[in-house]
Amino acid sequence: MKAGESPELLVGGQALIEGVMMRSPGAYGIAVRKPDGTLALKRGKVTALGRRYPFLKLPVLRGIAVLFQSLAIGIRALNFSAEQAVVEEAKDGKDDRKTSGDISGWAIAGSMVMGLGLGIVVFLLLPLWLTQLSERYLFGPLSGVAFNLLDGGLRGALFLLYLWLISRMKDIHRVFMYHGAEHKVVFTWEDKAPLTVEAARTRSRFHPRCGTSFLLFVLLVSVVLFAFIPKTAPFLVKFGGRLLLMPLVAGLSYEVLRLSAKLRSFPIFAAVVAPGLALQKITTQEPADDMLEVAIVALEEALREDGLLDEAPAAQAIQPASA
Repeated sequence: MKAGESPELLVGGQALIEGVMMRSPGAYGIAVRKPDGTLALKRGKVTALGRRYPFLKLPVLRGIAVLFQSLAIGIRALNFSAEQAVVEEAKDGKDDRKTSGDISGWAIAGSMVMGLGLGIVVFLLLPLWLTQLSERYLFGPLSGVAFNLLDGGLRGALFLLYLWLISRMKDIHRVFMYHGAEHKVVFTWEDKAPLTVEAARTRSRFHPRCGTSFLLFVLLVSVVLFAFIPKTAPFLVKFGGRLLLMPLVAGLSYEVLRLSAKLRSFPIFAAVVAPGLALQKITTQEPADDMLEVAIVALEEALREDGLLDEAPAAQAIQPASA
């Protein structure tokens, strides 16, 4: 099968540490640039949760299922990239690869747990606390609508500040470059163009189905849903209610993202997509050609595992990047 033969076949991906993970409907592929310039590859099958449990195909529920499955695959992909993107050194004359892999696995898992906890504190607890302080000491009693708008505005401001701060870090900047490479290659596939560096180089790095746009929709949808929590409720009740509503927020945000990406040619949906595309000016950067090569190989690996592309000679996967 040639690239882009099926117009209904959606692909997507995730930037990694010196690499990219790509998803096709039934598989994933990972390509990571090792310190010696060669590519480390990994691929595997993916069975959508909706196929195992048909009720998860329902709107909103399917978004929650996709989110959790993507998170699980993303953690494994990050673990693999962390292992491959560093120079492995032998200790005491013994191969230390297994030890380094085990350590990186625990490190990635610990980082994800810490990141989740920090996200809850910074993007749920802190805005709510600051809103209540502002009501008490700055604005006086606020209506329910004003309270939730202020809460949502603070969440948005903290989110933008967080993105801006991490974008200043050199390592994260490179991840954002790989993010741009992933988007360009996805566009190349969707345009039914050859999967080459030359074709991908001319594509946009701003994609409407990006996770950045999803996070922005999460912020907007949360403002609406959190309004159903009584403003007069105790602080812990309001915070707990926000936690309990997050799966619903994620599911609804997924539906909005899908619909807006499909209908983005209509003016109203173009307006909905525009803020997410603007935010990608931070979360994606123009990639180098060798990064585009990595993203292309990752997509090809996913397509091969899915039976949508012929197998390539094994030697092709281990050659250093072309100049």
